[in-house]
Amino acid sequence: MHAHELGKIQVYATFLKDGTYRIDVPVDPAHLWPGDKGAGATGETRYGPIQGLKPEVGQRLGKFLRALADNSTVLFDGAPVRPRVEIVPPAADDPPERATLRFQGSIPAGSRTFNWKEDGSLGRLGTYPLVLQIEGEESSVWQWLDAGATSPDFSLAKAAVPPTRSQVVRQYLTLGFTHILPAGPDHILFVLGIFLLSRRLKPILQQVTAFTVAHTLTLALSIYGVVRLSPSIVEPLIALSIVFVAVENILVPELKPSRIALVFCFGLLHGLGFAGVLSEMGLPRSEFLTALLSFNLGVEGGQLAVISVAFLLVGLPFRSQAWYRQRVVVPVSCLIAAVGLYWSVQRVFF
Repeated sequence: MHAHELGKIQVYATFLKDGTYRIDVPVDPAHLWPGDKGAGATGETRYGPIQGLKPEVGQRLGKFLRALADNSTVLFDGAPVRPRVEIVPPAADDPPERATLRFQGSIPAGSRTFNWKEDGSLGRLGTYPLVLQIEGEESSVWQWLDAGATSPDFSLAKAAVPPTRSQVVRQYLTLGFTHILPAGPDHILFVLGIFLLSRRLKPILQQVTAFTVAHTLTLALSIYGVVRLSPSIVEPLIALSIVFVAVENILVPELKPSRIALVFCFGLLHGLGFAGVLSEMGLPRSEFLTALLSFNLGVEGGQLAVISVAFLLVGLPFRSQAWYRQRVVVPVSCLIAAVGLYWSVQRVFF
């Protein structure tokens, strides 16, 4: 799993100046349940056949793509429309096994709002983001949707108006927080690894602060183009940082000063991962610094939420027990290390 791909499935809706729309749903077979894969029984959807569906793609993903088309509804001013459905040719840097299902058509004249609804296929993969973009606009709007939910109204009339500062703060705070909870399992495990080594809150917060300062630094440098590192390098290293912290929890009985320096170094890596999210979303030029700081505050809020829940559920009631390290710290750290190792292998070879 690549945590900085913003979840297992994303939906990208773009509204073009020529009065048309397109909605792209990239599908990676690695994220599907086994029962979702395969060719299925028919090539037809309720919108007609999927145009451009090659036989080899149909054999792998035909069943899921047809279910996705049949369960998806595009609405303008609350009324459903009938889009054309096709497979988009992969980009040069796309994995060959991935396919993108596109819904496209003309925006009905005078339409003021857009909504998207998906009743089945995407819900099994968890909460997913709907990313809305007006052609020529400098920023996009994100909406996180649950299974079967209809997206909130997206105003087509107001879309050309630059967002206010308060809107930017709210949007990027939310994006930063949700990138940790629920969309950042690797960051959650890293923060839990930080939490487990110390029974006292102050050393935990010192580590979190070092981590925050570090990822803020590399995030800013990356966004400004000073530092660049390929995700194919960053993602496996982030997974290995989880393994390292968890193994240290097992081998070292108490926190040492070097731990804070280590967490700082790993924070530099995680900051490069966060930069991938912002580069996909884009930052409004008029409120660039506001968006960057708001995203960081949202990330910090997500991290503190993870620490708070862990402290209230585990640390506060059990940290004074003699068996805390043997029954909590060591086994949980072993589990975290195993997951991190699995992700490391997956991100290098798959």
